[in-house]
Amino acid sequence: GGGLELAMGCNYRLASATTQLALPEVKLGLLPGAGGTQRLPRLIGAKSALKMIVSGEPVDATRARELGLIDEIIDGDFLTGTLAFAHRIASTTKHPVASRRTITLDDGETIFTAARSEATKSRRGFRAPLECIACVEASLALPFEQGLVFERERFSSLLADGQSKALRHLFFAEREATKVPGLPPGTAPRPIERVAVVGAGTMGTGIAMCFADAGIPVTLIESRSDALERASSTLRGNYAASVAKGRLAQAQIQRRLELITGSLAYDDLRDVDLVIEAVFEDMSVKHAVFERLDAMCKPGSILATNTSRLNIDAIAARTSRPQDVIGLHFFSPANVMRLLEIVRGAKTAPEVIATSIQLARRIGKIVAVVGVCEGFVGNRMLTPYMREAGFLLEEGSMPQQVDRALYDFGMAMGPLAVSDLAGLDISWQARKRLSTARPAHLRYSTVADRICELGRFGQKTGSGYYRYAPGSRTPLPDPEIDLLIQRCAAESGIRRRAIGDQEIVERTIYALINEGARILEDGIAQRASDIDLIYVHGYGFPAWRGGPLFYADTVGLDKVHSRIRQLHEEHGEHWKPAPLLERLAGEGGRFNQI
Repeated sequence: GGGLELAMGCNYRLASATTQLALPEVKLGLLPGAGGTQRLPRLIGAKSALKMIVSGEPVDATRARELGLIDEIIDGDFLTGTLAFAHRIASTTKHPVASRRTITLDDGETIFTAARSEATKSRRGFRAPLECIACVEASLALPFEQGLVFERERFSSLLADGQSKALRHLFFAEREATKVPGLPPGTAPRPIERVAVVGAGTMGTGIAMCFADAGIPVTLIESRSDALERASSTLRGNYAASVAKGRLAQAQIQRRLELITGSLAYDDLRDVDLVIEAVFEDMSVKHAVFERLDAMCKPGSILATNTSRLNIDAIAARTSRPQDVIGLHFFSPANVMRLLEIVRGAKTAPEVIATSIQLARRIGKIVAVVGVCEGFVGNRMLTPYMREAGFLLEEGSMPQQVDRALYDFGMAMGPLAVSDLAGLDISWQARKRLSTARPAHLRYSTVADRICELGRFGQKTGSGYYRYAPGSRTPLPDPEIDLLIQRCAAESGIRRRAIGDQEIVERTIYALINEGARILEDGIAQRASDIDLIYVHGYGFPAWRGGPLFYADTVGLDKVHSRIRQLHEEHGEHWKPAPLLERLAGEGGRFNQI
């Protein structure tokens, strides 16, 4: 960051072998504003500078030396090596200064066009990468001093922009999330050297990869040999993809595969420090697993469940050691998604929470510690979000319009395309489980259930809300679904109408906000910023909007509350404003100030 920009103003740069060098400002919605966009291209060339500045990723000392960013790597005592270097160049009459260098780039226009195209695609909606590119381009077109003026203008514009404020909010939210109210200071975590995962499906294998990638031995437990064989094939396929993309070398893959051991025997759980259950989302199945874990695992072993919705306390009650039970809700694909929702039960011991937080950081996850309720934070909020998507379909929208409106808002995917990707049968199972608790007088959309009754479970069956060509993940509109939606609307006595994109966004996003306010008031989430982290890193909410509750703060809680009151009048009890939202709106408050 600023340290590297200062160093680039010097004649020479020396580094120890372990040094990492980066200009990471783009990750906070900014650009290097102290001359970095003008000096770096003059030191290492425009192509390499573009890559460093637009990605924000670090380079090590060896690569920095190759690029010309540093002049020498100092081995041994740094002061001694530095003095030796200074003596060596003391008699030199020319000491290079970056600002006096000129840059030539024959294919400059092509390079900058390609960089903008890539940034628009990979960082959709973000301003900062495009401004970084403009500044590097200015380093070729303008004299150094004018380039500095241009850089400062663009930096100031980004600093005042809502995107940078949102990204800075998330930056600090990550650090706050590890602070758990009520956790005694100095709580010592338990040592974790060996881990086991029960269930070798897609989620279980992804979780196993998380630990192997961090160098932690993991045992993958299954009840059938064919399931273990499929898991082995999945693991090798996932790692092969990393090799093909140049992210890992074959030797690294082999070391990681050697850390994962498949087993059909629960006896292999006797010595593990942590076991994570990742079996089918059914309470009776999980009860049976935890009864076996309780009998098999050593004292002090942490018993974790990967459930995304079920009651952790009810699971813990089937063991003789509820203090050792915790929820570790990974998001799919577990080896890719950075979020880990840590669910503390009523009796979960403080050291188990501390261990889970430390372990999450060890395997590179962003954590949010939450309480027990149906769906915890993420999936509890997902329920009203999907509810409104279903209602909008019945009232006049089609799947592609709902998804496009939310994609244009900045969501990674629309809700219906996401459902097809995740598998419609999973949420269908949850709806059937909760059907007896659903008040009969409340409106309920049958669209999703009717789709599932046709055996359309999404991409895995080739059809869901959309249809999919063999071997393709591209959602294609399906006239059969259009007719099904129209039938459901007619059966419910709903007259369909034209619905605008703004209404789609407001009804789905404001439903998230209203439920988030209830969760915060219920104490399920510790702070508003934790909810924002969960939705950005687990559910594809645009980071440059800061998360649903930060977004509500930027819109203005008075305006959000007013619109929700209007929706309450139009659509009934589902839209009753959350008391916390009502109070903060009346006080002129913000979610992220309580």
